[in-house]
Amino acid sequence: MKNVDDFLVLLRDELALPVTATDLGRGLDTVEAWDSVHMLALCTLLERETGRSMPLSEVLEAPSLEAVYQLAMAS
Repeated sequence: MKNVDDFLVLLRDELALPVTATDLGRGLDTVEAWDSVHMLALCTLLERETGRSMPLSEVLEAPSLEAVYQLAMAS
């Protein structure tokens, strides 16, 4: 995963979430079809894609997909 566009492809293709770039900054509770299972699956996918562990406690506090993306890139 090299950039935010790759992140969006991951969300759409791997998690079947109908998201666009404008959805990234929205609160997770307002993202269509989002639930806690998606968060766990996303963490697993991001660890696979980046080769790094995701800081689970920080991910669980993330207010948006953009924040999760930033954590993945910083890990």
